[in-house]
Amino acid sequence: MKECSKARKFYGHVVSDKMDKTIIVLVERRVKHPMYHKYIKRSVKIHAHDESNDCCLGDFVSISESRPISKTKSWVLVKIEKRSRGI
Repeated sequence: MKECSKARKFYGHVVSDKMDKTIIVLVERRVKHPMYHKYIKRSVKIHAHDESNDCCLGDFVSISESRPISKTKSWVLVKIEKRSRGI
């Protein structure tokens, strides 16, 4: 798919590839606590479109924002950065 230059881009690990042409990507970020000034992990699971069903569980991927594809999918797989060693 064509990638827009203004679209947001995230990196994360694939936690599910059981759906057809859809992957679920876990994106983690670190934020500073406002009062205690310690860094905390915050995570979100994003449904992304994988046209060729290439991704496997555990792959490190980059995803980009796109037009809404379905009710829950508005992200597209851009590239598989690192393959998992598993199955």
